[in-house]
Amino acid sequence: MAAAADPTSEDALLGGRLVLRQPVRGHRFGHDAVLLAAATPARAGEHAIELGAGVGAAGLALARRVEGLAVTLVELDPNLAALAHENAARNSLGNRVRAVCLDVAAAPAEFFAAGLGPDSADRVLMNPPFNTPQNPSPDPGRQLARAASPDSLGRWLDAARRLLRPHGSLTLIWRADRLADVLVALTAGFGAIAIMPVYPKPGTAAIRVLMRATKDSHAPLSVLPGLMLADVDNKPIAQAQAILRDGAALVFVL
Repeated sequence: MAAAADPTSEDALLGGRLVLRQPVRGHRFGHDAVLLAAATPARAGEHAIELGAGVGAAGLALARRVEGLAVTLVELDPNLAALAHENAARNSLGNRVRAVCLDVAAAPAEFFAAGLGPDSADRVLMNPPFNTPQNPSPDPGRQLARAASPDSLGRWLDAARRLLRPHGSLTLIWRADRLADVLVALTAGFGAIAIMPVYPKPGTAAIRVLMRATKDSHAPLSVLPGLMLADVDNKPIAQAQAILRDGAALVFVL
């Protein structure tokens, strides 16, 4: 896979446990990627697929936490896919993590040709585009990563459902103010939906929701206690610090 030609920077993630190259301009990784990885309940010997992986931040953070986990990073942009491939090697994870340049909305035959056939994943994780086309980012890279067409969420969930083995789990991060959209979309083929709101600090509205769902499950929905990122003085909460800097898992329990 050819190296990306656009200007890049090298940035640390998980307190330096990962060092990733990413474009100087456009969509850049942040807390969402780390939270997504932390919320994904993978185990050694399993296969996880990250859809819309960008430079691989979430998938690589998951691979760093879970020894023996195989990860496939699926990314539409060839420059970002090249960086994801390079980042896996840079962090000595190339033996377990591979990057594939592929549109999430591609036909099943294209996924199969890339070694991603139906029922091939134990876990799927994703941060789907969630901004409306009426309010796109002026930056093309950010717009590609964040702008959603009316049917894009359904296409992403269709891909996840096809890729997951029976009773495999999907983990996603989403805008809290559009929770209804994803709940409706998950009703086809998923159950045991668990929702964890993410709050910037006490007394504020949730900005994100972390969600898990199980393929072919009929278990009921649950709303879990929220994750607080900082206290009233904007100092990081210990649990958030353990996740964002130390790579700890985020346990979904009532």
